[in-house]
Amino acid sequence: MSFRINLLTKKELSLADKLVYFSLNYLRYIIVITQLVIIFVFFYRFQLDQKIIDLKEAVAQKKEIVQVVLPLLSEAEIIEKKQEAAKSVLERQEKILSMFKYFVSIFPQGLTLKEMRVSFDSIEVLGAAFLPENLQNFINLVKKEKKFKKVNLKSIKKNDAFYEFELEFSQFL
Repeated sequence: MSFRINLLTKKELSLADKLVYFSLNYLRYIIVITQLVIIFVFFYRFQLDQKIIDLKEAVAQKKEIVQVVLPLLSEAEIIEKKQEAAKSVLERQEKILSMFKYFVSIFPQGLTLKEMRVSFDSIEVLGAAFLPENLQNFINLVKKEKKFKKVNLKSIKKNDAFYEFELEFSQFL
């Protein structure tokens, strides 16, 4: 077994010696760690710059798509408006047709039509009846079925063999 005995007294280090010792031993680690942090920040910044460039390119591409699609959208809106207008015309025609079919289906044989005017929701009829009861029954039937809100007998005139009448049916349901 061997022992080492140091008979020299330990020398007290001055502040400058302590700073030199610290700077030589630990400052290099701090510098290395700082350099690593700077390198990571640099790469992170490079990555963020690339993302910004990609986003700018995506925005530019989407702007071009919008510029190309915008005329198509306006064209589609025009076509949609035309379709809606055509649909409303067809609905009006369908209503007029159903009103006309209904009127023809209930028109009695004892009456004769001379003139008939059909509009969107009304029918005006000029005709003749040989018996006033036929006309009265026809008017009562239309009122009873309630397909027209208003049934208006505008005029009735007695001629030699028949009665001339003018009827207006309006507000078809």
